[in-house]
Amino acid sequence: MIDIPLYYDFASTICYVTHRVMQRKAAELDGLGVSLVWKPIDLARITGWPRGADVEGPRRENALRVAAEFSIAALMPARWLDSRALHAVTLDLRGTTREPTWRERVWTAVYDEGRKVDEPGELERLGADLGIDTARLASEAGLARVDAETRLAYEAGVGGVPTFDLAGWFLCGLQDDETTRRILERFVAKQRDREAAG
Repeated sequence: MIDIPLYYDFASTICYVTHRVMQRKAAELDGLGVSLVWKPIDLARITGWPRGADVEGPRRENALRVAAEFSIAALMPARWLDSRALHAVTLDLRGTTREPTWRERVWTAVYDEGRKVDEPGELERLGADLGIDTARLASEAGLARVDAETRLAYEAGVGGVPTFDLAGWFLCGLQDDETTRRILERFVAKQRDREAAG
């Protein structure tokens, strides 16, 4: 399998749409020999977009347009969520079978159930759903780890989300199905050629 890092932020509606689209493409990705490695980052730290700010106007319209284009229903938050604690939990679970379960629980809570997951007590309630001690994982050390991961991503060239890291070539945003398929096929072919060349 070829690993493709995919940088995301739970606060981004377009990342949620990407998550759902990639679920639809699971068989296709598997057929290509591609495994997505979901990498959480704090987009607010990269862009300066303030946590808690109202998401309105063109920013909101664009996210909802993308969701509609891919036929994804999403309860888009009215404000930019503080996702750092959610990401701290994700990073602690990285590489375990609980990581994708946790990601799915967060996506569902925010965009299907409309929960304000950065309000007091919500993190603990989400963790309790899965038997995870989220308060411990979202400690100052956990938040510092999110900052460090975000800084590394930014220094590598990640400037937005979702971003696919195709061996150092960053593809930001979500493309239509045909474009995505062609890009991934070409990327996989090049990677296989490199492997064959030794």
